[in-house]
Amino acid sequence: MTAKQIITRVAVGLGVAVCLIGGVKAYRLWYDRKAPNFEGLTELYVYPGMTPQEVQDSILAGGGVKKPASLQRVFRDVEHVQTGHYSIDGTCTSMYVARMLQKGWQTPVNLTLSGSIRTPGILARKVGAQMLADSSAVADFAFSDDSLARYGVDAAHVFTLVIPDTYQILWTASVQEIFDRFKKERDAWWTPERVAAAKAQGLTPGEACTLASIVAGETRYEPEMPTIAGVYLNRLRTGMRLQADPTIAFCFDYEPKRILNAHLAVESPYNTYKYAGLPPGPISCPPKSCLEAVLHPHSHSYIFFCADPSFNGSHRFASNYKDHLANARAFQKALTERQRAQAK
Repeated sequence: MTAKQIITRVAVGLGVAVCLIGGVKAYRLWYDRKAPNFEGLTELYVYPGMTPQEVQDSILAGGGVKKPASLQRVFRDVEHVQTGHYSIDGTCTSMYVARMLQKGWQTPVNLTLSGSIRTPGILARKVGAQMLADSSAVADFAFSDDSLARYGVDAAHVFTLVIPDTYQILWTASVQEIFDRFKKERDAWWTPERVAAAKAQGLTPGEACTLASIVAGETRYEPEMPTIAGVYLNRLRTGMRLQADPTIAFCFDYEPKRILNAHLAVESPYNTYKYAGLPPGPISCPPKSCLEAVLHPHSHSYIFFCADPSFNGSHRFASNYKDHLANARAFQKALTERQRAQAK
């Protein structure tokens, strides 16, 4: 083989190598930018202070990355990531994920308020458990008349601001942004038709919320909510005191398991055994079902009710005190028998 042939072969070999290397680089460049590199759905939470390396490790630990090397390549140029919640699905490329984290293209989370929310502290814990905002900061805001003044309410009426529901909101939303959202949704829920329905019952929206919170304290059985709402509206219209046990429980921070006669002497404007009319504000955050029950109560003559002896969560209703006493005795008898059986 002549020197010329050797030089030619070396040149050809180098050319092939360069082409191969260039081809590999081109493929990697294409893959990183154009090819989906993830399987399934990964919900990624980036906390304040996390480094790009920590975030990369978290993504890789999720197990949904097809080619880890692709993610690692694009992360070499990532100098910072923004705090937030991000969804990575099967349509995402490695480059898109890197840019998403750098630019803060967040995916909203579901903030769900459900169950029994009887105090601002419980509200704060529910929010803090689902959002980046600290629960103590939420509680401070909810208890602050100054903070709530922008919404036209004070701490005693904070529950008129919150409609239990599921809200889509950015995980990094500030406490004020969260309450701004509560107000927006509250205002949207109180349509002109619902305001008119409250007025037809002689109530403002705030008063309807207060009465709904009492209904919520009496029962979780939705079919009876409009009936119980009707009982309390009948009492209001006749000037009778509401005599609602849930308001007494509220006076004692809901600590008593049963309301006794001794509890009824508590001095508080929320004591509806002492003072006529509605209490100063809601005693809990009533669900929509209770609000609707107050806006559309059942029409009847009942002014009394007590728990059904079957202990199925329902109640017996009465239009006079004599019938109410008979219902109360039946329940007390059943309760005594039940306690005796449990003691054996």
